[in-house]
Amino acid sequence: MADKAQLLEAIKTQGELVRKLKTEKAGKEQIDEEVAKLLQLKAQLGGDDCKHTFVLKTAKGTRDYNPRQMAIREKVFNIIINCFKRHGAETIDTPVFELKETLTGKYGEDSKLIYDLKDQGGELLSLRYDLTVPFARYLAMNKITNIKRYHIAKVYRRDNPAMTRGRYREFYQCDFDIAGQYDAMIPDAECLKIVYEILSDLQLGDFCIKVNDRRILDGMFAVCGVPDEKFRTICSTVDKLDKMPWEDVKNEMVNEKGLAPEVADQIGEYVSKRGGMELVDELLQDPKMSQSKQACAGLADMKQLFCYLELFKVTKVLFDLSLARGLDYYTGVIYEATLASTVPAQQQNDSASEEGVSVGSVAGGGRYDGLVGMFDPKGRKVPCVGVSIGIERIFSIMEQKAEAEKVRTTETQVLVASAQKNLLEERLKLTAELWEAGVKAEVMYKKNPKLLNQLQYCEETGIPLVAIIGEQELKDGVVKLRTVTSREEVPRSPGWCPLGAGIP
Repeated sequence: MADKAQLLEAIKTQGELVRKLKTEKAGKEQIDEEVAKLLQLKAQLGGDDCKHTFVLKTAKGTRDYNPRQMAIREKVFNIIINCFKRHGAETIDTPVFELKETLTGKYGEDSKLIYDLKDQGGELLSLRYDLTVPFARYLAMNKITNIKRYHIAKVYRRDNPAMTRGRYREFYQCDFDIAGQYDAMIPDAECLKIVYEILSDLQLGDFCIKVNDRRILDGMFAVCGVPDEKFRTICSTVDKLDKMPWEDVKNEMVNEKGLAPEVADQIGEYVSKRGGMELVDELLQDPKMSQSKQACAGLADMKQLFCYLELFKVTKVLFDLSLARGLDYYTGVIYEATLASTVPAQQQNDSASEEGVSVGSVAGGGRYDGLVGMFDPKGRKVPCVGVSIGIERIFSIMEQKAEAEKVRTTETQVLVASAQKNLLEERLKLTAELWEAGVKAEVMYKKNPKLLNQLQYCEETGIPLVAIIGEQELKDGVVKLRTVTSREEVPRSPGWCPLGAGIP
């Protein structure tokens, strides 16, 4: 009885917590999590004879997709894949989990987000964090020095999920990469062209592609007085400028990373700068930056990049010194695309509004010339540059845009129907003939369905045509083909054939 009393008390306490969260209008995800705990406690009530009850839900940071959502997702995938193929890419696939040592030490501070798997048979494994490191391992293992590839697959991150903003623990990445020794900035410009084409084709609204270069960042850190051993950790902090105001970023640099306040202030002056070719020229003339060979090399390539982008007719590109991209493996140009509604207006001094960071970046990437060499026994490097499209964030936007639209979840072209009874065999025969002719067709699974019900099914599912069989049609050896919306019969032309004729 004492245990039951404790359980009732726990249920009461948990119930009060749920009510409090609802009153305070807490996040849906937090409320759902606490409601699930409440239901689990309630499930424990009852005698020992009661069957164990569990709460049916998906794991934290994951979700199911219904047919409507999958139809939208498929449309997005098709646009992206068509773009990749238009640029001559071939596709590969790699295992969903890798040896833990393959992923270790490649992601900097984000390494803590890697999912480790329980050791089952002597190998320490981890779920892949992205598609880039497995790609580099694939190149080194197979001694490939030249490839243009795309890869669309799921990756896993033990992140704090924000479902409404398209941030999950399990999600797809759509990657395009060019590996090989080429002249500077030509492959890099093509990657940015791909981002530009995809975001334009998806019609998500106005967007901005921010670019920078790790060499420019490292040169900037050096002339500002950042110790060499702190470059990567300070770079990770700068990467938070799109989520945090400058004062919070500076506070992290000084109080958590041990950087001198005057050094942080110098960095602050530089990371507030953004522009185009004119900013590149300004920095090349800058008394401090011009002293760094590394920064000058990055700025010279940035100038070349802008020239190629102009030839590729890529606009909406912004040279932004605050762009850092936290991953350790980047060595050269880096870029990130955000939608106009998600670009914070004042990144340096003002906190970005909740609306301003609703989905974050929708694409990102850069050059990583040293990653393949980390896997090669002889340290042979394969220069690489690539881009990853944030499909989940794009999908969240597309789903919101399609809320008022009617979305077809099937591609059925025609329903085979009958106006009278006892015509099931004829309907099945005609359906089989249509399938064999390559026509997408359906038939209702009833012996004697009413014609009205068959037409209503077409309207509900968006099937454009109905092929109607009747006794008279059987005698004449024809089929009536009608447009569902107008109920009008499709006119027969000379040589008209009921199989495929008039079917789009």
